[in-house]
Amino acid sequence: MNVTFVALGWEQLGISLLSAIAKREGHNVSLAFSSALFNDRYNLSIPSIAPFFDDRKDVIDTIKQNPPDVLAFSALTGTYQWMLGIAREAKQLYPDVKIIFGGVHVSAVPERVLANDCVDAVIVGEGDIAFPQYLKAIEENALNKPIPNTRFKLMDGTVIRGPQTGFIQDLNSLPIFDKFIWEDYIPIGDWYLTMASRGCPYRCTFCFNNFFAQLPEQKKGKYVRQRSVEHMMYELRMAKKRYKLKFLEFEDDVFTVDKSWVKAFLYQYKKEINVPFQCLTHPRYLDDDVARWLADAGCQYIQMGVQTMDDEYKFETIKRYEKKEHVYTAMELMAKYKIKAKVDHMFGLPDEPMQAQEEARKLYATHQPYRIQTFWTNFLPGTEMVHQALEKGLITLEEVERLNDGLEFDFYRNSNKIEDPQKLRTYKSYEILFKLIPILPKSLLPKINPKIFSYIPPSISSFFTFFIDALAGLITRNPDHFVYAKYYLFQMYVSLSKRFTKKRIPATKIFDKDLFDLTPPKASKITNLEQKTSTLT
Repeated sequence: MNVTFVALGWEQLGISLLSAIAKREGHNVSLAFSSALFNDRYNLSIPSIAPFFDDRKDVIDTIKQNPPDVLAFSALTGTYQWMLGIAREAKQLYPDVKIIFGGVHVSAVPERVLANDCVDAVIVGEGDIAFPQYLKAIEENALNKPIPNTRFKLMDGTVIRGPQTGFIQDLNSLPIFDKFIWEDYIPIGDWYLTMASRGCPYRCTFCFNNFFAQLPEQKKGKYVRQRSVEHMMYELRMAKKRYKLKFLEFEDDVFTVDKSWVKAFLYQYKKEINVPFQCLTHPRYLDDDVARWLADAGCQYIQMGVQTMDDEYKFETIKRYEKKEHVYTAMELMAKYKIKAKVDHMFGLPDEPMQAQEEARKLYATHQPYRIQTFWTNFLPGTEMVHQALEKGLITLEEVERLNDGLEFDFYRNSNKIEDPQKLRTYKSYEILFKLIPILPKSLLPKINPKIFSYIPPSISSFFTFFIDALAGLITRNPDHFVYAKYYLFQMYVSLSKRFTKKRIPATKIFDKDLFDLTPPKASKITNLEQKTSTLT
């Protein structure tokens, strides 16, 4: 069958894997992609410019070029409404096409998504087994029996609900990520995305893991699971050969969760790949050994969530169980091994004491990060934080309904949800300071007071922090900024040139045009990790 995925903004690893699975089952796979310039639902939104680069018609035209039997979407709360609009238009063009939705937003409110006339099926939770079974049922005209992790509608509107099964345990049984479908749109070699594991050991109340880990109704199995070293290395060898990799990002929730695996993998990675990379970690999963191994293997940046520095609030409200000393130690280890620290910090957490901002300032003043990425609290459907906020009267039932429909989710950044003007001004002052800290002289950090920024009206402070962040990226030569800027410039050029030439310029330079097998050969398990990695000390 013809299977078309619809995506926007950047590569989605979930789509990359499901594409590989569909290809393994013999289906033809294509991608309808929107670059979503100046409206990417994450980093950059400029409503006055976005309409000029609107490529919705291109997405529909791509779907028309190879009419699909199945049209698949992986939705976040911020992208759900856009995807729903594409689904409606596609259904009008091709009434018989089967439209399936998955992703974290759908997993939180599956019945609500399935209630849309244009949606035929939803996948709840992991789709590695569910998706190919759904495709097979369509192919064999046998959509009459429950499919695990799937809910679908019959012609008469009856909903068939499959059992919510446990998490797939053997990640080596899956193919590697299909990068081929992104080559026209994403500069893959510039910033290669991958994951070595699934799941997070924590259940922060604001994160999708808070509810996602609890989805199975049957035996759950382990939530944190790891690909083998051999499985990972097969992917990276093929990628290095085809794309001449410049930089890698491991998107695991906690890349360092399995110390013995980290040691074995980094030894092999340095030996065969030896490309600079960054990863995510947690303060409780970074010790001297791991930091040293990471640095030796070429880790240039570590992203780590700080979010708040009030231990009592952290434990009781958002269920983060590291203490201040763990955060300080992790920052010291990164500095010791010359790994640049990118930290995440949240504003607008429900009922967080304002003193927490000052505690964070002390941390950043004494342990200067390479970048402080600030986020304003977004409530995500299905998470415990939504229930907390509702009980405290911070959001209303009407707002929860809009949240579940993907109509409202950015509650604090551009709204009046923080009604206390002094509190809002304080938050904004700290945000400006946190954006400046990475580029200020160290001698100045303990002395500067966020109050000096309180005169800046909150209405323009968002632009001010964006400008400072962009400036800091240029000064520090942050690859995040440079790759993002390069991507935007390329997509703008493509958008303009297509109006005259009607041709699309590929985003990825291919160095080896031979397509490789997305399913790695069976490899023997590594034994005696200590012996295999004895030189990495």
